Amino acid sequence: MANFFINRPVFAIVLSIIITIILGGIAAVNLPIAQYPQVSPPRVRVSTNYQGANAEIVDQAVAQIIEEQVNGVDGMALMSSTSSDAGSYSLSIQFETGKDADIASVQTQNRLSEANRSLPSSVQTSGITVRKASEETVMVFNLYSETDMYNVNFLSNYGKLYLLDDMKRVKGVGDVSQFGSDYGIRIWLQPEKMAQLAISPSDVTAAIEKQNQQAPAGSIGKAPAGDMQEFQYTARVKGRLSDVEEFENIIILAKSDGSSVRLKDVARVELASKGYTYESTVNGHLSAGFGIQLTHDANALETIGDIKKLLDEAATDFPEGMQYKIVVDNTNFIRESMIEVAKTFGEALLLVVLVVYVFLQSARYTDTLAGDTGIADWHLWGLCCHGIHDQYPDSVCHGAGHRPGGRRCHCRC
Repeated sequence: MANFFINRPVFAIVLSIIITIILGGIAAVNLPIAQYPQVSPPRVRVSTNYQGANAEIVDQAVAQIIEEQVNGVDGMALMSSTSSDAGSYSLSIQFETGKDADIASVQTQNRLSEANRSLPSSVQTSGITVRKASEETVMVFNLYSETDMYNVNFLSNYGKLYLLDDMKRVKGVGDVSQFGSDYGIRIWLQPEKMAQLAISPSDVTAAIEKQNQQAPAGSIGKAPAGDMQEFQYTARVKGRLSDVEEFENIIILAKSDGSSVRLKDVARVELASKGYTYESTVNGHLSAGFGIQLTHDANALETIGDIKKLLDEAATDFPEGMQYKIVVDNTNFIRESMIEVAKTFGEALLLVVLVVYVFLQSARYTDTLAGDTGIADWHLWGLCCHGIHDQYPDSVCHGAGHRPGGRRCHCRC
């Protein structure tokens, strides 16, 4: 077979052109990222919030309990956690390469269910979030207004309502972080008035929790009822409070003479920011930031490209004066790295051509594309195997094309 191609150099060159430039080029562009070796270990991130606690209390009451249960989960390589004075807690768990991320997430969730009953009640109420996301933020964008007609709360709330849900559905997105705060009712207690009326902060908290809840009220005239009952009514009661005035009228203390002490008598209530942990600006204008984290097996270029398309489409419906700006985009580094790899391939090809020409002393026998034929062949067979798996999901792929060492790989269905 070797003599056949040696004696027919023109045929060998044409065949190399077909395999390398046409078929290999198409395969290299269209080969799914799932067919490449998995080099990034899967990560699972656990997060929760202990409202009002500092970092030391979060570490003692939340971190130690969760990490004691999660430690030793099947396939875990290492874990690291962060507790902040704002009451937030984040745990990143790295698993061994090759571990299925979905299985790792389920196993982590099972361990957390064992620790849940030992956590403070406020942590149980706020909930524990488990996501398959890396620690690195690939892209950060900000919403802002050049005329400062929108405050940070409005910008952050708009992004949460109209952008975050769509972004989390993009393939490859692990999580979307919000560097800002939503609207929240802030209650500023007045100690002097509370002392005069013998009211403690726990009394205020209990009254708010009791009167700010959604409760079923049942119905009137529901079967079985008497023959004289002609109508059935659904009872409706006031549910969760929604504005400042409703919170101000919460009854803290009811006296025997019929008088009462309301929240506005001992506190100042306002609609403000839920938290003040983050503050960001764009060219001097207040803004709300959002960070994109990917899953461990995501194609960063494809995923961030879809995010940018989504932002461009959403920008057409922004309120007047609102804009977005991408302030961090780490895919630029990836893109430049790919360009450098392409340059390296080109330089290697020139060196191969030069060496072959020097030894053969003939341009006729110098196959200018021999150096890249093996790489193109690997991509081509990888694409073929992917097509076989799409047609026959139960097939087992043992590789694609020729691997280093002369081993030939094949697909078996």
